[in-house]
Amino acid sequence: MPITFSVISSKDDWAGSNWTITDDDELAELVAKVALGQSRYVRRVLKETGFAAPDAKETELAGALKLLTSTDPKKPWHRDGWMFQVISWIAAHLQDPNGLIAPPHMIHAHKGFDGIHVKLDPKTREVTCVVICEEKATDNARQMVRDRIWKEFEGLQKGERDNELAAEVTRLLETAKDIDVDSAVETIVWKSTRYYRISITIGDEHNDAGGRRKLFDGYSAVVGGEVTRRRGEVLYLKNVRAWMAALADRAAKKAKAMVAANV
Repeated sequence: MPITFSVISSKDDWAGSNWTITDDDELAELVAKVALGQSRYVRRVLKETGFAAPDAKETELAGALKLLTSTDPKKPWHRDGWMFQVISWIAAHLQDPNGLIAPPHMIHAHKGFDGIHVKLDPKTREVTCVVICEEKATDNARQMVRDRIWKEFEGLQKGERDNELAAEVTRLLETAKDIDVDSAVETIVWKSTRYYRISITIGDEHNDAGGRRKLFDGYSAVVGGEVTRRRGEVLYLKNVRAWMAALADRAAKKAKAMVAANV
């Protein structure tokens, strides 16, 4: 698999994982398939073998390349943000193969939630928690956490986006079997069943235990309760923009090759 994980934490404040990209080529192929509209295939191939990918169609290529391209090379934020959300989605499936995880958005700068996971009791099939994700590719990790993510989580704890959350969770639950959707949606009204997950790129400043503590400082003040409600996931990249540009270029070439093989 293209990503491995090591456990990180800060006592009772938060817990999570440090990600390491072990195979850029495999990751680029998975990103290319998602860009081509094949997230279902990617989801299945991450947890089982022998599942054949559908043929990539020529009509899908233009849209895929649009996702993998920055309209202004000097301002690649939207492209990089989309790719990082795909990487975070891949990471989530590797960490929780049986989880119910919303597929990636297929446009840049989507205004909804970056990611939604629903965890189910394996015996009763009842919802145990909803994980609300913030997934950010950034050059300024602490500023992003302090000035944007904390405000977003505070609003969610106050119920400011309950209607959006209910709609997102309903759509996700309707893709699963043997679930009482109405009861599940009622469950997420209770704030204690809402868990939070930050996935973010980091540089040298936050690439050790002390740096990560500073990065996520204040988490428990924003989201109270058990430490399991506060997840912190980090990906160290020496130069986030250069790495993202290289990954996008490699994924675009993969997408073109997949389509060419079926023409």
